[in-house]
Amino acid sequence: MIQFGAGADSELTAEQELRSDLLEIIQNDDLDHALPSVHVRSAESDDDVFSYNSDTSVVPASGQKLLTGAAALDVLGPDYTFTTGVYSDGRLSGKVLHSDLYLKGTGDPTMLPEDYDDLAQEIAGQGIKVIQGDLVADDTFFDDMRLSLDMSWFNQRRHTAAQVSALTVSPDEDYDAGSVIVEVHPGDEAGDETTATVYPDTDYVTILNDVDTIEAGGPRTVNWGREHGNNNIFVEGTIPTDGNRWRNWIAIWEPTELAQSLFHQSLEEHGVKVQGELTLGETPEGAMTLAERESLPLSELFDPFMKLSNNSIAEILTKTMGKEINGEGSWNAGLAVIEDYLEGAGLNTSAIQLRDGSGMSHLNKIPTEEMTKLLRHVQQEDWYDIYYSSLPVAGASDRMTGGTLRNRMSGTAAEGNVQAKTGTVTSKTSLSGYVTTADEEELIFSIIINNYTGSHPKHLEDEIAERLAEFSREQEE
Repeated sequence: MIQFGAGADSELTAEQELRSDLLEIIQNDDLDHALPSVHVRSAESDDDVFSYNSDTSVVPASGQKLLTGAAALDVLGPDYTFTTGVYSDGRLSGKVLHSDLYLKGTGDPTMLPEDYDDLAQEIAGQGIKVIQGDLVADDTFFDDMRLSLDMSWFNQRRHTAAQVSALTVSPDEDYDAGSVIVEVHPGDEAGDETTATVYPDTDYVTILNDVDTIEAGGPRTVNWGREHGNNNIFVEGTIPTDGNRWRNWIAIWEPTELAQSLFHQSLEEHGVKVQGELTLGETPEGAMTLAERESLPLSELFDPFMKLSNNSIAEILTKTMGKEINGEGSWNAGLAVIEDYLEGAGLNTSAIQLRDGSGMSHLNKIPTEEMTKLLRHVQQEDWYDIYYSSLPVAGASDRMTGGTLRNRMSGTAAEGNVQAKTGTVTSKTSLSGYVTTADEEELIFSIIINNYTGSHPKHLEDEIAERLAEFSREQEE
């Protein structure tokens, strides 16, 4: 669907002039071989303001999180929390627990290394010194499919494509579950060994360091990767003596066993010895709770989720919806919940394809007119304020306000005005959200550009959003 402005021989109304300007932006040479799709509607009247290929199903990239997030707030609720616990089905005799010790997760992406240490401290605080059994990691709240179907081999080492497990750990409060932070520091002199560290500190990960210290002023060139099927992480290259540290978040293989390893390590540090093995299994029905940790509520998780476009949280929420609603912690079950929500919201689900929760898949598809329909529908939901405030704010420099838009549209009418979700995967980009015009009219927009070559055309997304922010209907009065 392509909508054009009025003819050149007639005086343009303000809306026709807007359409003409937006069409000119879309016809930029950078998009000669691309597929742009744009839809703008009035939040008040629901009337179309601008439409270009808006009924074509296109790939939203991380704009997919708008769908996942809406469904999660609706079906799980803003107060939903995750629980990680330690359980036993045996008896305590003096300082000896005659039982296996079960560490069970329900997908909590906010579990940090210190949280596992706190659980271990609670166990030690009960006077337990010996576990006369195995330490069993229970990740059965989700299925054992760690990666969504379309995850490329290249991305599997990156924290943005970390493996999804019901028992996991995040290295910091960005909550990139299933990843670790690797740092490399230069030596004092050229030729000195560099120092490589991993956080959390664990022998579950092996750093293969082949980075050389070179003279001041030289290039910092560090290549990295992780061997498939294990946690051998290699780094190679050079860092000058006056160079900054190299730092990266890297996805690990099997996050369940990292969480288990950290908990076991903390038990030992607190004087609790596990006599058995570290194994995988399921917590018995009726097991006694020894320690539990409850996450922050979903309402507070939404800012790191949406502002930082956190893929791990998106996939965890997808599987959690599947488990809580359909009794199966799988992508298929979770995506079915999202589709049901979208259908109930009045979207044409026959034009929508859901392949994951985060938007990493290049096979997710939605027309922009369906995206704006969703964004208008959620304005009627009780949880809308949580949803809206979690969206990145254009030009807001604070990381947890501006998020992925903090360095965009500064010094324009869109700064501090546009609140929208970004999305980027190879050859595909999107921006969908809300903007207030010069007349204080709220517009809902979705811009999705697919199949471009070369560098991403985010500047064109920004130009469209800025033009919407400047729009005034006064000329029509």
